[in-house]
Amino acid sequence: MDPRRARDPRLSRPDPRLQRLQTDSTPTPPPSSNSSSSLSTLQLENGTNPEQTPSQPPGTQAEPQETARQLPSRLEYRSRPLFCVVCASNQNRSMEGHSVLSKAGYQVISSGTGSAVRLPGPSIDKPNIYPFGTPYNTIFEDLNTKDSRLYSANGLLQMLDRNRRIKHAPERWQETKTVADIVITCEERCFDAVCDDLLSRGGESNKPVHIINLEIKDNHEEALIAGKAMLDLAAAIEAADDIDERIDEILQVQQEKHPHSILHAVAFY
Repeated sequence: MDPRRARDPRLSRPDPRLQRLQTDSTPTPPPSSNSSSSLSTLQLENGTNPEQTPSQPPGTQAEPQETARQLPSRLEYRSRPLFCVVCASNQNRSMEGHSVLSKAGYQVISSGTGSAVRLPGPSIDKPNIYPFGTPYNTIFEDLNTKDSRLYSANGLLQMLDRNRRIKHAPERWQETKTVADIVITCEERCFDAVCDDLLSRGGESNKPVHIINLEIKDNHEEALIAGKAMLDLAAAIEAADDIDERIDEILQVQQEKHPHSILHAVAFY
């Protein structure tokens, strides 16, 4: 030690500048494991996860997963049936059914099973005959030109005016390619013709179709009554969960409510 420090009290005190340099050069010790352990222990006691984001409260992750488990794995979809109403000439009964079902929102088409379109003429032995595919408007104009009084009196012009507002022309069942789910025929010979035609096609698509015959007289009054019966039948069929399982029950109720005799068969496209 310098002998002067021992004699001079001012020199015996340490130099503050040297103390500052020593303090700045001293490395900062790492945090002890005891402090981090204490922090983890405190977090666990409070119910928090040290690795969890502070803004995410505990337990909130389970709610979306629980909601997802409650949702159905896939939505059930059931297509609406396509109805086809069939008479001989695709003019009166089938078009009345086509009209009422279409207005009610059902999916419907119509056709005829005859070899040609036949409409009443001036006498019973002189019918008006047109090939299938002749536009309703063309038939209307032709009959209106021939005898507007006669064909207005017997309702043909009014019927054709309705028809041309629904579709372009009468269609022949045997020539249509559209696959229907339910075929409603309007008399037994049309029922037989549809069954025979489907049988002759061989059922290559293996697509089942229910053929239901309602025996309806071919006049405007009976067609109107039958239109209401077709509405009830279509509503019952579309409401059924399984048409194949419930068709007998549906037809039994239909027979009890309406006067038309019923035939039923299952065929394949």
